[in-house]
Amino acid sequence: MGLDEVDLFGDPVITRPPPSKQLRMRVDELRTRGCCQAIAWSRQGTIASISKDADSIDLRFLRCHSDTGAWDLSEPTPCSVLTPVQSGVPIVHLAWAPTSSPELAVIDAAGRISILSFSITLNRPYSTRKWDVDVVDDLHAVVGCYWLPLISPGRQFHVMYGPAVWTNSEYKFENTIIASSGPWHPNSGKSALLCVTTGGFLKLLFSQNNNRIEETSLELESVTSSDDLITHASICSDKQSLLIALATRSRQLRIVRVQVRWSTPPQADKQAQAPPGSIHLSPSLEEKNVAVTSWFQHGPGESVVDMSMAQLSHIEMLPSIQGSSSETPPVVLTVRSHIPQEGSLYNQECQSIIDRWEVLNEQPQTLHNSFGQLNMKSSTSQLPPMTRLRKLDSIVVPKVVISTHTVQLGKVICFAFSDGTVQYRDRVTLSEVYNEHNVNSIMSPHQVGFQFTNETPCLQAAFSPTNCSFVQICEDASIKWNKLHYPMEDASTALQGNQYSAVLAALSISISPAAYHQMNCDDILAIARPFTQKQDFAYTWIRSIINMVKVPVDYSEESHHDQLVRNHHLQFCLSILNHLGFHGEFQPRSFGGKFAMLALNVRNIVILITIANNTPVNLKEKLSPLDDPEVVEALAGCAKWAVDLLSWLSDCIFGLINDATFRSMLEDPRQFPELSTYMQSRGDVSLHLLLCSSTRGFLSAACRRLIHLEALSNRAIQYYEQRHLAQALQGGENAARPTPVLYVAYMKMQRATSSTLIKVAEFEKLVAALSIEIRTSYQKALAGLAARSQQDPKPGQQQGQDQLIKRAQAHAELDMLLAGNPPPSFREMLLRFFKTNVQAFKAQTDPAKLYFANFELLEVEDDPQSLERRKAKGEYIDVFKRVALASGSKGGEGEDAPGPQWRRCARCASVMEDVQGNRPGFTFVLAQQRKCSCGGNWGLLPKGPLAN
Repeated sequence: MGLDEVDLFGDPVITRPPPSKQLRMRVDELRTRGCCQAIAWSRQGTIASISKDADSIDLRFLRCHSDTGAWDLSEPTPCSVLTPVQSGVPIVHLAWAPTSSPELAVIDAAGRISILSFSITLNRPYSTRKWDVDVVDDLHAVVGCYWLPLISPGRQFHVMYGPAVWTNSEYKFENTIIASSGPWHPNSGKSALLCVTTGGFLKLLFSQNNNRIEETSLELESVTSSDDLITHASICSDKQSLLIALATRSRQLRIVRVQVRWSTPPQADKQAQAPPGSIHLSPSLEEKNVAVTSWFQHGPGESVVDMSMAQLSHIEMLPSIQGSSSETPPVVLTVRSHIPQEGSLYNQECQSIIDRWEVLNEQPQTLHNSFGQLNMKSSTSQLPPMTRLRKLDSIVVPKVVISTHTVQLGKVICFAFSDGTVQYRDRVTLSEVYNEHNVNSIMSPHQVGFQFTNETPCLQAAFSPTNCSFVQICEDASIKWNKLHYPMEDASTALQGNQYSAVLAALSISISPAAYHQMNCDDILAIARPFTQKQDFAYTWIRSIINMVKVPVDYSEESHHDQLVRNHHLQFCLSILNHLGFHGEFQPRSFGGKFAMLALNVRNIVILITIANNTPVNLKEKLSPLDDPEVVEALAGCAKWAVDLLSWLSDCIFGLINDATFRSMLEDPRQFPELSTYMQSRGDVSLHLLLCSSTRGFLSAACRRLIHLEALSNRAIQYYEQRHLAQALQGGENAARPTPVLYVAYMKMQRATSSTLIKVAEFEKLVAALSIEIRTSYQKALAGLAARSQQDPKPGQQQGQDQLIKRAQAHAELDMLLAGNPPPSFREMLLRFFKTNVQAFKAQTDPAKLYFANFELLEVEDDPQSLERRKAKGEYIDVFKRVALASGSKGGEGEDAPGPQWRRCARCASVMEDVQGNRPGFTFVLAQQRKCSCGGNWGLLPKGPLAN
């Protein structure tokens, strides 16, 4: 070993490989062009990347494999809706909007902009703006772009959960409320794209109220020479205006503040009932120069390395943050990276210099009182505040920065490096955070042992919405997904005690933004999946999430089903439980997975039936879903599934009556605490579906919808038959039969709702009786708390006692939701319920028919014989129409397979036909199925293999 290969103490020197040619080219691109992000990850889960030849884009997403439940990147789907690029003008930049229906801005080297909308599936967009209208001009090249944030009606703030603080042997979740800052698009749910061109113009592309994309612009800088050209720009929202940082070729750093005035009518709020498109938007942009400095301040003593770094690679404009006691001013952050030249005589290493400037507002200095004797026309007290840029200390990192973005509502800056590593730094001090083990105050999974592994040199990186994984463009142009890992050999035994609690807290903190903002969190499910080997992990994690986000779970009191259906946080938790209990299409689900799957599906059916029967008032004249045969057929399928569910539940509870072990548990108070364990050993979720107030509410709502559909189908058939009879009397034997398609559809609905193995109305009465019994049991069990509080009344104690009773009731409901045992007070109630109510209901049905009935539509029977039979048939249940789809004829086997393609849920692997509605009524109902019943996103499958 030579002297150059050992250090002073004789240890081997770890030499880093020289920078690759691809990295040199990437750094040159970053220095030349402010907008050159070739890979981007949307809030809903689509990963877009520019193809190798830079003339199209590829679309990927994370998906749960249908055979095993494991997560991986999907195969790329080429985007076919982009207009071919002009010769020699490559696509250079991708930027996602924060909207719930993702929009992607695709920008080429000449500044032409195409906008794609992903309203239905993750990998099939629709073009909402074509770049054909844009001219090809080098001065129009985009050097910075920004999508406006979204405004939530009635909620102009953000909640950030964390840290999780270890207190009294448990974790307490704190949270921070931060005011959101505009400007926003006047219509909630919509955004607008702002672009800065190298020629000094600011463009605003916005969606008009008729959904047409329009444009306005403002000249920020007058370009008279090549030195005035803007190379990099960054935009952020700050105090209801835009702060823009501009870097020029002459090394100037300019800060500009721009107001966006939408010019909506003064009484716009009162015109909320006006039809869409009646209020014309006419925005204007107003500029105000704030401050100027140089982003490269060098002296005569600078080294060769410093002089070679006189080129900018990144610029970020960070808004101010309003804290509880003080405000952090806006900050401009720039990055200059150095790569040693090939064949250099100096022993140099790659490095990046991170510079920062604070944007400070200061009052002008006051003059001495003697100046007041002068007859001055103005006073300094009337002068506006002055703005200046204060240079902060620079940070030198011995790596090449390839990506920067903020997390935790701008409080932490994330840097990705070309060697595949990641650093998190405090926004104020730029000191590194989350790099030490800390289980006392958890804000990131890194603090409890999670880490990115398999570090691979890369050229670009894009982080997931949760920041718990990222995708890389590697030096060989391949796309790689890297997620957080927890180092352990056996998850069932590796985590114990406090460390297990710390992991749960970290995962809960990480997934909380997804719950609050309804964005994709599939990468966290992939990270958490190995922990399912540990018993009750899913239940413990979901309990932690429910307690942190304060998800309502108690629906035992009489309430409208609207509140239950609109509880998206509950759907979110059930979706997690559903996924963690899924181990493959033809593998048995866990107890919790089966429970959640049925709950989510019955919720979805209730929503579809409700939507179809409640057309908005302003649309009733234009569309009527119940006059569309495809809608009626879909509702008939939903009705058949719901009836099968009620019949299956009836068969299950009849089986419990005949189960001696179950009866003994109800009769013996000492055995009752083992009831839930016994039900889980049977794999029977029927009792928990009935006892849990939320799922019982879904069942009750389903009963009412079924009764309504039966009456509706009877009226429709009667109407068509009477019309046919009238035509027959007038026209004789040649009179036309009733409308064939719609008539047949209503006949299907009638058969599904009337030819049932149970009486739906009687089942609803059974559920209602159980609800009354449960409310009575709660009142009796909690009466002791109220009695004790009345013995020693104190001011305000009554209100506090009511809250205590509600919390105790909610705690019991949460236990049953998560497969826990019912409260001891339920034992006598259940014994009475099964002996009287269930027996009376059983007397009105034929248990033998239920026992031999076919419930394959539910996909709930998971014994080996049923799973093998289902696999052999090769049929899948359509989530929307609730009919069996044959894999050999509908988008399954072969490129030329007839019929429409299929959509597959990226999270739970459910499928539905990729139906396209061109009639208003069907389109209106189909729009409610933009996501799977579990809340996961759809991926369009190619015609061929079902796993993509």
